[in-house]
Amino acid sequence: MTIPRSLRARLLAAFVAVAAAALGTVGAAVLLVGPHYFSEAMGHVPGDPMGQAMAMATQMAFVDAMRRALLAATVIALVTAAAVSLAVAARIARPVTRLAEASRRIAAGHYAERVETDEPGEIAELAASFNEMAASLEATERRRLQLVGDVAHELRTPLATLDGYLEGLEDGVVTPSAQTWHLLRAETSRLTRMVNELAELWRAEAHQLPLHTEEVDAAEVAREVAARFAPQADARGIELSAPTRQVVVLADRDRVAQIVSNYVSNALRHAPDGSSIHIAASATSEGGRLWVTDHGQGLAPDQLEAVFERFYRVDSARTRADGGAGIGLAIVRALADAMGGRAWAESAGIGTGATFLLELPAS
Repeated sequence: MTIPRSLRARLLAAFVAVAAAALGTVGAAVLLVGPHYFSEAMGHVPGDPMGQAMAMATQMAFVDAMRRALLAATVIALVTAAAVSLAVAARIARPVTRLAEASRRIAAGHYAERVETDEPGEIAELAASFNEMAASLEATERRRLQLVGDVAHELRTPLATLDGYLEGLEDGVVTPSAQTWHLLRAETSRLTRMVNELAELWRAEAHQLPLHTEEVDAAEVAREVAARFAPQADARGIELSAPTRQVVVLADRDRVAQIVSNYVSNALRHAPDGSSIHIAASATSEGGRLWVTDHGQGLAPDQLEAVFERFYRVDSARTRADGGAGIGLAIVRALADAMGGRAWAESAGIGTGATFLLELPAS
């Protein structure tokens, strides 16, 4: 016997089988119990030959009539059950069929595909989950395309510079000098740094970075970072302060230092000369918090999340050499997520400075 493959055919077969089983049970019960009750209802007197002959004839006629009636009822019931089952099975299978068709279109690259259904219960939950998956795939594909475009844009400038100088050297237009070699080396260093940052960002977002979590004093890490950036701050007359009280969190010490270094580097890039940068830390109910506050140009409300996107820069007028490629804060957020924390920015608006925060779980 061949088992039907489609969901609609299986549901139809199941409904008809249930109806047939119910009818068979009712028919068997009627044929087995019905004659006995019929005889009792007729009230024949025992020992009366004529009565017994009439009882047997009447009972046979009753059984024959019951069989005919049950057969007719079975045929009618099965036809009705098949029709109703076909309609019910089609209604149940229709949204599943739409889901299957939509999944094939998504597999073909149409990530904007969505499934609309007015069915209640599990079908609605399945459709909602499918739409969430499709939206996630669409967002991932959009980020992938944007990343490819951004990488191509970012690599174009240093590559064009290298190509121009190498062509000039080849044609004799550019004279080989220490300055020329220094410029070429700077461009290759930019390319190397960008490739390394992209690779680290990809590993962090894919949760493939090795993390050595342990109890870490976040304030001590902040003091070490502040000491490393102190010469740059002093050269510009910027006061750089660090926290003193202990704040213990569960994190990777090197990654915490990397995040704070990125925050301080950004603060130095945007803080005016003679201002101050404040690094602070405090314990919270869920762990510990670090933040870096500067008195630079600040952030607009729509920039608070945008600064953590790849290749986003607040001041587009800065050169890539001075302003960076805009990958650092994206790495910061990916590292914070990987360590079970979060990273975000706060600002009262343009011209009011900005605060970049990091929250990590308790030890």
